[in-house]
Order: sequence, then C-alpha cells, then structure tokens
Amino acid sequence: MVNPNLENKTFLILLILVTLAFLWILLPFYGAVFWAVILAVIFTPMQRRISQRLRTQRNASALITLSICLVVAILPVIFISIVMVQQAADLYQGIESGEINLGQYVAQVKGMLPSYLQHQLDRFGMSNFNGMRDKAVSGAMAGGQVLAKQMMTFGQNTFDFIVSFFIMLYLLYFFLRDGPELVRKIRMAIPLAEHQKRRLQLKFTRVVRATVKGNLVVAITQGALGGFIFWALDIPSALLWGVLMAFLSLLPAVGSGLVWAPVAVYFFATGALWQGIVLALFGVFVIGLVDNVLRPLLVGKDTKMPDYLVLISTLGGMAIFGLNGFVVGPLVAALFMSTWALFTEKKPVIQLPR
Repeated sequence: MVNPNLENKTFLILLILVTLAFLWILLPFYGAVFWAVILAVIFTPMQRRISQRLRTQRNASALITLSICLVVAILPVIFISIVMVQQAADLYQGIESGEINLGQYVAQVKGMLPSYLQHQLDRFGMSNFNGMRDKAVSGAMAGGQVLAKQMMTFGQNTFDFIVSFFIMLYLLYFFLRDGPELVRKIRMAIPLAEHQKRRLQLKFTRVVRATVKGNLVVAITQGALGGFIFWALDIPSALLWGVLMAFLSLLPAVGSGLVWAPVAVYFFATGALWQGIVLALFGVFVIGLVDNVLRPLLVGKDTKMPDYLVLISTLGGMAIFGLNGFVVGPLVAALFMSTWALFTEKKPVIQLPR
C-alpha cells in the first residue's frame, strides 16, 4: 500500500516539474502570451458589454472585440512604427552625409559655455571640429541605442515577429471568449480562502488596467504634445522625437524631458532665444503638467501605490524585462504589497508567557 504522504509529495513534485516544463516551452513566445493576457484583461469589459447589447454568442462578441482591439490599439502602433523607422533612417542618413552637422551644433553650444567647461570638453577630445562631430554622432547613436535595437530586431526577425503577432491575436481571441472560465479554474486551483483569491484577482486586474491605460494615455499625450511643438518650431524628424518622448515618458518624472530639455538648451546657447523660451515653457508647463497631473490620477489612484514605488518598480521592471517591464514592474510591486497585507491580516497573534 502506497504511503499517502509519499504519494502527495510525489504528485506535487510532478506537478511542479510539468509546470516548469510547460513554462519553458512557452518562453520563446512569452511576449505574445504576455500581451494577449494584458489585452484580454483590458478589453474583457468591452466584450461583456458587446455580448449583452447585441445578445450575441461568445464567439461573435469575442471576434468583434478582437477586431476593435486590432483597429484601435494594434494597427496604429504598427503604422507609427513604420513611419518612425523611415524618419530614423532619414535622420541617420542626414548625419552620415553631413547635411545634419552635429559637430557644428556642438561647436556652437561650446562657444557659449564658460572657459572652464570648454577646457573640460577639450580634455574629452572635443577641441576640434572633427572630434566634436565624432562625439556628437556617437552620443546620438548611443542615446537611441535601445530604440534602434528594437527596430533592427523587427527588421531582421520579421518572420518571428509575424508569427508572434498572430499567436498573440489567436490567444487573445480565446482569452476573450473563455476568459471567465479560465479565471474560475485558476482560482479553484489556488489553495487560498475565497476572499483572499478575490482580493488578489481584483488587485491584478486593477493594476494591469491602470498601468497600461494610464501609462499609455500619458505616453500618447506627451508624445503628441512633444511632436507638435517640435513640428511648430521646425525641428527635423518631429514624429521621431515625439515617439521617442512617448517611449521615455514611461519613466515617471524625467522621461520626455530627456529629449526636449537638451534641444531647449541648444536654442538658448545658439541665440535662438524665443524658440528656447517657447520650448522650455511648453515642456515644463504643458508636457510636464501631463506627467504631474494625469499619471497620479490614472496610475497611482487605481494601483493605490505611492509615487516612489511606482517609479522604482517601473524602472526595475524595464531594466529586467525591457518594454514589457512598465507593466510587469508595477504589477509585481502591487501583488507584493497585497500578498504581505494578506499575510499580516492572517498572521496569528503570539502570546508571550506570563
């Protein structure tokens, strides 16, 4: 007769090994699975409303929701990415051909600096025109390294991207259609009290929706405003810089300022005072206001996390998981707080002996 304890331990080990093997199989397409889950969490309320209003079956309502998601959230990103790649290529060609002379721009800024700072620049090999040009070009290339890497990956691995894209759409359809049933099965498998599982589920969905929708609204708004002011001031490749500001705005507090602030400094240093004043005022009081007002309302309010925790978890998540980290980081932090809150509520009080 088999020992029940040994049987339970063996089954638990088998369950862990099979689960790890399954996750290992999914690892090559973790991005597709991850975003299918995220988009399903965001668009499930819409799918429910469509199903109730049109009184359609789950298949039809899921297909309609998937079509809306494709038109509203996915195709615009692909279109903007294509245009951005074209503008990035044009900008790079302009720098290589000398049409956009970064060395001359740096020389103009250097001439406006105090002698001490000019001496420090000379120590870094920027005492001549060619040196300044090389440093400026290398700096520009280093500043766009992450974005360029993503674009090169897209270009070199087009087939993998297409496969992952359709896997994401395929999974998203079934997550929208069968989401409630999948959630019910997952909740049944978790060995926790029902109110604890409900609390963790609510926290998960709230953080995902607040983080994705909130950060995307902030990113789109800041990118659009930054691209507009760059276009109004006749700065080349305004769309490219606007998209870069949108990406950098995922970093709270400092994001988009990494793009418009150096340009404003260049305007001031080269005597273009009114352009510098307009860009600085617009950056601080319009673009910066979006981050200071919208982000706490859309992200911090629903996640119920302090701003410093949102910042550090976002930075840490992006450092580990790349672009996906702006969702993974705050999500892990929120679940960490919720789990410890449940633990402290459940923890028994230890009575000291008299």
